[in-house]
Amino acid sequence: MPELRQNLATREWVIISSERAKRPEEFVQPSKERVEDRPVYDPGCPFCPGNEEHELEQLRLPTQGDWQVRVVRNKYPALREDGDLVRHVDGLNHSISGIGYHEVIVETPIHNTCPALESEQTIEQTLRAFQLRGLALREDSRVEQLVFFKNHGRTAGASLMHPHTQLLALPVVPYDIRTRVESARRYFLDWGECLNERIRKDEEQQGVRMIYQTDYFSAFIPFAAFSPFHLWIAPHRRVASFLDALPEELRELSIILRQVIRKLYFGLNDPDYNYVIRSAPESERDAEYLQWYVSIVPRVSRMAGFELGSGMFINSALPEESAAFLRSVNVPDDEA
Repeated sequence: MPELRQNLATREWVIISSERAKRPEEFVQPSKERVEDRPVYDPGCPFCPGNEEHELEQLRLPTQGDWQVRVVRNKYPALREDGDLVRHVDGLNHSISGIGYHEVIVETPIHNTCPALESEQTIEQTLRAFQLRGLALREDSRVEQLVFFKNHGRTAGASLMHPHTQLLALPVVPYDIRTRVESARRYFLDWGECLNERIRKDEEQQGVRMIYQTDYFSAFIPFAAFSPFHLWIAPHRRVASFLDALPEELRELSIILRQVIRKLYFGLNDPDYNYVIRSAPESERDAEYLQWYVSIVPRVSRMAGFELGSGMFINSALPEESAAFLRSVNVPDDEA
């Protein structure tokens, strides 16, 4: 029988459609060109070595010699860095000047790779670049929210194939993030504990949706996952902002993030996906009721009219079966 499950982080309901649910194996993606089948170097790629636009560069690691990670300003940014933050109200029409930052983290000089094939050290460097640039951008008083994300594959929004992630610094806190903050605050006032921390501990105790666990992190498919194989990587130490993660936590996050993405890569045949590092708004970065985490959403299903009309998702995969499938995926040990 179908079941409605509530995502306590957002208070949204999700339909777990057991009667039309697919087996996990049915989400394996059709055969396609694999990342490693592309050339190591693309002379037309703006992110490949030799094609650097140095005037856009914000950071490189290491700082001397050949780079391993570069951070550059987006050539076609969603927001502009210069200008005053101006609000305008005309009756019901409210607007604010499009001030902010839009940067790209080029994860590696190698064109034909991705996090599933990169080394743990490469992923750690990407996470470190996220932190370094986030710490720099938070110094701008106009910045209210930092958003860290990766688009992998065309259906996930990637327009360039060279492995890269993105960082946006916004002058407002988006509605979805404000909703999550309010849910966490209400839960803390009612129960005296952090909601995300409670979700993680419950998933660890139940075990049926757990994927992978380390000393500092747990990866699991949430009880009310809104789409097939949607999963979280949650830290064990409670801290609201990703920018406050410790070096040893970044190191271990690179291990578990790589392991989980490799399970998706080899288990589902390199599905397109997005990952987002959900971090607290800057005004609430010390809040004891918030905890940052990573959300990974494989693009193996499509949103249709019901989702648009209701705002409610139908998940055609049972979270428990999806988790069991990913736990069973054996990944090679010699790819990186």
